[in-house]
Amino acid sequence: MYLVKILVACLVVITAVNSKDTDCDREGKECQEEHEKSKYSKGENQGRWKKYVVKIEKAVEDYKDCTQGDCSCHRSVIEEDLAPWKDGITEEIFDKTKSKNYGSHYQIINHKLYREDSCMFPARCSGNEHFILEVIKKLPNMEFVINSRDWPQISSYQPPLPVFSFSKVRGQSHDIMYPAWTFWEGGPAVWPIYPTGLGRWDQQREIISRAAKSWPWEKKKNKGFFRGSRTSSERDPLILLSRSNPDLVDAEYTKNQAWKSDADTLHRPPAKEIRLEDHCDYKYLFNFRGVAASFRFKHLFLCDSVVFHVGSAWLEFFYPAMKPWVHYIPVKEDLSDVRDLLEFAKENDDVVHEIGKRGRQFIWDHLRMEDVSCYWETLLKKYAKLLKFKPKRNKNYKQIN
Repeated sequence: MYLVKILVACLVVITAVNSKDTDCDREGKECQEEHEKSKYSKGENQGRWKKYVVKIEKAVEDYKDCTQGDCSCHRSVIEEDLAPWKDGITEEIFDKTKSKNYGSHYQIINHKLYREDSCMFPARCSGNEHFILEVIKKLPNMEFVINSRDWPQISSYQPPLPVFSFSKVRGQSHDIMYPAWTFWEGGPAVWPIYPTGLGRWDQQREIISRAAKSWPWEKKKNKGFFRGSRTSSERDPLILLSRSNPDLVDAEYTKNQAWKSDADTLHRPPAKEIRLEDHCDYKYLFNFRGVAASFRFKHLFLCDSVVFHVGSAWLEFFYPAMKPWVHYIPVKEDLSDVRDLLEFAKENDDVVHEIGKRGRQFIWDHLRMEDVSCYWETLLKKYAKLLKFKPKRNKNYKQIN
């Protein structure tokens, strides 16, 4: 009798399984769709996350990775930035450019670099000059103006003038983007951990990557993270969300140079500054623009976490090659979707982990120091071909060694 009961129980299980298979055969496409949904989310939230899943799948399907070794990922930016001068840069245009206080005037004559004596930010000039000197033997004679301020100089509402700037808003300025000085030296001073800037990019790649190995995905804290000063009130919604939902995101303001009281950190005492490598124990890392584009953006990817990139207006030269939903999760500038995106990430762990891995791999493969040097070389060679005059050395300028 006991054996009979076991056989009957087994028959019931088999019948149920077969019945489920029959239902799938009968429902066809609808059954398959339900199966696909279950890969990304569970239970009642299957439909809620479909819009994000579709965006990710479409973005990944459309994305084509670029070749490693010749900075080809970023060459379209050079073409776009130089397009206003497709008919050439006359001596008259350049004289007008250098007569204004747009930046430092440089000359390359017989593979030697010269600059007017003054430089508003010596560390920034030095950071730029490092890369130019690396490729100087390959460069023809030319002259150019490099803006080392944070803000671009040539509005799209005025006639274009050839000024090099590290960052800009696409469509709002004619500035020609170059790799920022922070790849070598200078940059935001975050006291006391980064008193002279964030540090050389080649060194930070190694430091942050080592830290990331101590925090594999399964050990990371399952929440968002942000530490930074209150550069603008655009960051306030995330800080307030952290205060009301600390299990969702850990976000606090630190001091900046203008800090005077707790009112400058949204009526709370300022938080302690955090090293870049100490971001790696969180799964979701937030990037905001600063005065211009954010210098921390590239660093965050090295943690093997998922970058939540807020806003899309400000660019550095490498941004256009990185794609939302492929390499990072895009967040609206007003942060109106940030809670939903964090909840999506928490409930779709495997999906967002893949975004994190793709983002990290892109930065590792296509933003090496040699890629930065390659960009400088390619940019300056193409720019030099546009000059319709022969540069004459200014003997008052000093040689940069």
